[in-house]
This record gives sequence, structure tokens and C-alpha cells, in this order.
Amino acid sequence: MTRSRFLCIAAVAVSCGTPAVAPKTHRDGSPPPKVEPALVPTGDWQKAPTEAYRGKQDDLYFVSPTVGFYGNGAGKIFRTDDAGATWQQVLEQKGTFVRALGFLDEQRGFAGNIGPDSFPGVTDETLLYRTTDGGRTWAPVALPPGDGARGVCAIDILTLDTVDSGQRLRKEIVHVGGRVNGPASLFASDDGGATWRRLALPPSVAMILDVKFLDPSIGFLFAGTDPDSARSHGLIAKTSDGGRTWRTVYQSARPHELMWKGHCPTRRTCYATLQNYSVQAEAPDATPKRFVVKTEDGGDTWRELPLVEDPKVQEFGVAFVDERRGWVGAAPTGFATADGGATWTPAAGMPLAANKLRIVHDRDGAGATVWAIGVDVRSLRLAPAPAL
Repeated sequence: MTRSRFLCIAAVAVSCGTPAVAPKTHRDGSPPPKVEPALVPTGDWQKAPTEAYRGKQDDLYFVSPTVGFYGNGAGKIFRTDDAGATWQQVLEQKGTFVRALGFLDEQRGFAGNIGPDSFPGVTDETLLYRTTDGGRTWAPVALPPGDGARGVCAIDILTLDTVDSGQRLRKEIVHVGGRVNGPASLFASDDGGATWRRLALPPSVAMILDVKFLDPSIGFLFAGTDPDSARSHGLIAKTSDGGRTWRTVYQSARPHELMWKGHCPTRRTCYATLQNYSVQAEAPDATPKRFVVKTEDGGDTWRELPLVEDPKVQEFGVAFVDERRGWVGAAPTGFATADGGATWTPAAGMPLAANKLRIVHDRDGAGATVWAIGVDVRSLRLAPAPAL
């Protein structure tokens, strides 16, 4: 599995003349995990030289610090080979709305289409496309027949090394879910997209906005309980058996709500954005309160963290570089936290309506870049915090 960098702040005190103390070990004799300094911003968000687009763009994906892709509702996909300094269009397909992207490597990847009856001008009924040549060509993916599957909002990529009969193997697991305003559908492949199966969903999952698997067994759906947002409640479902069964681990108490995106900086800590449409719907029970939802026990229980009290705010993407420092994309402005969501401040310079945020670590592990896509594409450079 691609190893996430789980980072925390370490403070080391040294007294002159005091003998060095050997580091503690675990009970099994193994050394403690290496503690690395927190990554903090080194400057402001930088706008990438991308093609102008009217409206919110939905996803971008980096397979390395230099190679990345982004797509939008005009049926276009762009590729960079120089860390975002330049972008080349690799697809234009009118009638297709590129809602989600996911790549196994620089050559093999997937693009999800939100599907017809979702936005004006979207006529393409193909849910998923695949490239094997770095985006130069794209072909429809033959997903299993399934009543009601209409579009894709999320693609989750999980790669890991396994051992079978003494042979080291690379396992590539892909999950594809959707869509906003329903209907809900979830497909899975454990061979890099060569074959697919459709996973059964509980009736409480009416639409899927995001999917995240921590390993082949444990995963989450970020969803809504009704295809009509006026009746929907935000819902998070967890599986511990690879998607064979699901249980609700969080459901919001208010209507007009749905989960939007989720991110897990560690196996125990995850965050998710909770979208509220009550003000836009001019509902009599409209609320100006906006929340981010958090778990610290591996997703078994979740609690709401106040983000802001502002009826104009709409939440979108979320990403954390460690358990405490993260960002929420929103309109009219994004937000940042450095204390695990206890407090939030406006994040000047983030893309308007940042729908997806990706943390891309340097090859040498020295730093990272936060990439965000919304009305435009922007990046924020991170480096280790100065030693105390």
C-alpha cells in the first residue's frame, strides 16, 4: 500500500552535561517509530498556469511529485510532467463531466464521469474510462451490469505489497463510487481494473460522494441518506470486511445535509466535510452553522467540529498533512487549522470552491506540496518546522 507519512511535532530538550538517555523501546524490544518534524507552509498558495474554466472543477491526482492530472466538467483532462509548471491537454470529450480521477502509476489511470441528468450538457452514459498510456487515449471500462448506476463522484486507489507462496506481489485495489443526488453505486477491482464486481449497499446509502479504504478490509463511504438533498442527512458508513457489509458510524441530525469528502492522515484519525444546503433551498429550518466531522478511533465514532457560523459557506474538499494541520476547501473562502480542527481560520489564497485537495510528498520525504482544485488549481509548499 502506498505509505502515508504520519507526522507529528517533536520537541527535544538538551541539558549541558547531562548524559544521553537511550531511546525507549516497545515491550517486544523493537525501537519506537521515528518521529519527524511537522510540515508547515513556507509561503502563500500559488496559482498554477491552467486553462480558464467557468465554475468548480472537481479532481486532480498526482502519481509523483512531478506527474499529475486534473479534469473538469467540460470533458477535459490535463497532464503535467514538471510539477505543475506547465499542463498539456490529453482529453477533450464533449458531453462528459470528469468528476473523479485515480491513477496507479504514470501510465495507468481512471476517470469517472458524473453521468447524465446531473448537469446541463452532460449526455455521456459511460461511468468510467481507463488509460494505459499516460492519458493519450481513454477507453470505456466495462463495469458489471447494475440497475441504477448512473455516475461516478469518487475513485479510491489502494496499492500494497503482498506475499503469496513466497513470491512478493503488488496488489492494486480500486473502488469507484457515486453519485451526488443518487443513485448510489459502488464498484471494486482488486487487480488494477482488469476485472470488477459491484458491492451491495445498505438502503441508508442513497448517494456516495467519496470513498476511502485504509486497507483491503477497512473502508468508509461518505454519503447522503436520500437522493433529495432536502430530506438527506449526512452519513458515514464503515466496512471491516472489504465491503461485504456496512454499518452506519455517523449520521447528521439535520436535513439538507450530505457528506462531501473525507481524508485520513492516520489509520485512527480521519476528517470529513459536511455539506449543508438548507440556506440555498430557503428552508424554514435553515442553519448558518457549518461542521467538519472527525474520528480518532479508526472510524468507529465521529464527532462534529464547528467550522464557522456563516450561511454563505459551502464545504467541499478536505486534506490533512498530519493529525493536526489541515485544510477545508469551501466557498466563498477555504479554511485552515493547526490544532486538529479545534479552531479554524480563513485560508487566504486557496482556490475558490476547492473540491479536492491532495497531499503530495517529496521523493526524499523532506517536504510536501498541497494541491487543490476548484475554480482554478493552486498549490501550497510545506517544509519541516524549524527545530525548537
